[in-house]
Amino acid sequence: MSDLDRTIHEPARLRIVMILAGVDVADFNFLLEMLGLTKGNLSSHVDRLEKAGYVEVTKSFKGKIPHTEFRLTKAGHDALVEYWAGLDAIRALRDGGTDKG
Repeated sequence: MSDLDRTIHEPARLRIVMILAGVDVADFNFLLEMLGLTKGNLSSHVDRLEKAGYVEVTKSFKGKIPHTEFRLTKAGHDALVEYWAGLDAIRALRDGGTDKG
């Protein structure tokens, strides 16, 4: 069994990836509202996910107002699938190697 992906395992980043897995795109304010993080904290976590190649960040302007959008990349989706498989493997060990659902 391989170790869990520490980039995703951190609770705030796991929540970000899970939200992005359920939408095509999310903007900064949507994630702020959904997660209840500070702007700086959200930016820091998204930066880490972007550096890992899990999140694509698109910055633009709506008029004179900055607008930032986030998308989960294929690598991010694959990492999340692998993360869940790792958790399932841990659960299987706990359950004596049987899948009890």
